[in-house]
Amino acid sequence: MTAADEMGAGDGIAERLGVVRAAIAEACARSGRAADAATLVLASKTQPAAAIAAAYAAGAREFGENYVQEAIAKRAATAHLDGLRWHLIGHLQSNKARAAVANFALIHTLDSERLAAAIARVRPAPAQEVLIEVKLGGEASKHGVGPAAAEQLIAAVRGQVIVRGLMTIPPPEAAAASARRWFGELRELRDRLAGATGLALSELSMGMSGDYAAAIAEGATIVRVGRAIFGERSG
Repeated sequence: MTAADEMGAGDGIAERLGVVRAAIAEACARSGRAADAATLVLASKTQPAAAIAAAYAAGAREFGENYVQEAIAKRAATAHLDGLRWHLIGHLQSNKARAAVANFALIHTLDSERLAAAIARVRPAPAQEVLIEVKLGGEASKHGVGPAAAEQLIAAVRGQVIVRGLMTIPPPEAAAASARRWFGELRELRDRLAGATGLALSELSMGMSGDYAAAIAEGATIVRVGRAIFGERSG
């Protein structure tokens, strides 16, 4: 990205952020939920620090990154901005656990006992907050555990990490209307698992730029929105 691109990276972000916030509030109202029932996490993959600063100036505080190393660089570049909360929304390898624990308040993509053990070695107690990534569509190319394996994974890792809830990404071909089915399935799974495990599992991280309203209608408490706020990715 050139210096000129950096300077213009914040153009229109405040306005688009306002549109998304209003749409989230409307979706919550239609579902009989409080306007702030769904937390907006800005998916800032490939976005420069200037774009994050522009969103911050417009009131955003929650940002989600896919890659640990990219997040570390952005945290350094935005260290002067108080109150930022970082989420890991991409796949995490066990060998990156130490860096992830040091940089993210919430890891959305726990998918194995091995990863939980690696996290616990860095931050025991348990102390690190995580979501279990659930692969509802069974896609071979996607990370996550199947619904049938989720309870077993929670039972295995609950002494190592703090399991706050579940996360999913619908199959790639799912349009917003059909994605709602998958979001409903995750909510129903959460309800079953909460009963079986005794954990609240209060967080449901689901919904992105094209389908966050449908996700909210099915109970999303976290939506991960990038393109609708930042525009098309530069890489």
